[in-house]
Amino acid sequence: MTTSSKSSGRLDDFAGTLLLVGAGKMGSALLEGWLALGLPADRLAVVEPQPTDSVVALKKRGLRLNPDLDRTQAAAIVIAVKPQVAPQALPALAPTVGVDTVVVSIMAGRALGFLARALPADAAIVRAMPNTPASIGRGITVAVGNAKVSQAQRALADRLLAATGAVEWIGDETLMDAVTAVSGSGPAYVFLLAESLSRAGIAAGLPPGLAERLARATVAGAGELLHRSPQPAATLRQNVTSPGGTTAAALAVLMAENGLDPLMEQAVAAATKRSRELAG
Repeated sequence: MTTSSKSSGRLDDFAGTLLLVGAGKMGSALLEGWLALGLPADRLAVVEPQPTDSVVALKKRGLRLNPDLDRTQAAAIVIAVKPQVAPQALPALAPTVGVDTVVVSIMAGRALGFLARALPADAAIVRAMPNTPASIGRGITVAVGNAKVSQAQRALADRLLAATGAVEWIGDETLMDAVTAVSGSGPAYVFLLAESLSRAGIAAGLPPGLAERLARATVAGAGELLHRSPQPAATLRQNVTSPGGTTAAALAVLMAENGLDPLMEQAVAAATKRSRELAG
């Protein structure tokens, strides 16, 4: 069973402290999203050994940078560090986890079981997988919670994650490997499509700069149309395809038995397999 969320609402009414652990690209994207939704900076505490100038500047608005964790009690914790440093980073968070705290991890490959073992007993934990379009507020995140997460804690986690785009919830954590392969890695597949289309344009005789601009604008524009339109992708494809026309000729190649579908299935299967291997 899955559920979805498309609107985060405001965060002006956030009570308590929101602790962000790791303010790299994805952590910073969330931070910017929270502030844009009205979260007061004085509700924020950030653990980041190498903060950017923009994070440091938020101290003037009340943000607590690298606070004493032994004296910090958090209403919510978002863990955005690299998964390889998790064994060292998580134990230090123990004093900040209270009975009502929800812990949200966006670390790739770190399962709920790992997080539960590294955090205090009975911690309410949400594992989430965002993707890079979160940096422009157009990401999609898939989340799953452990049995300790209450409805109120799930709603809070949803509001925090939705600051960078849509949120989907699943009940089966084993699906996260396929999620990683589709939406987590998926932006790279789209960027490759733009690269490939550009190279094909050059091969057809277009100047390199023009080919790149055409490919880039076409992929971006088609993506925006897909985003705005309520119609399925198949319908949008059919709308562009005139019988016997140029698009139909190209699609006959891409939709052949050895065309894009089997290649994409192989790619997603390979990424899913690798995700399982990395998770141990």
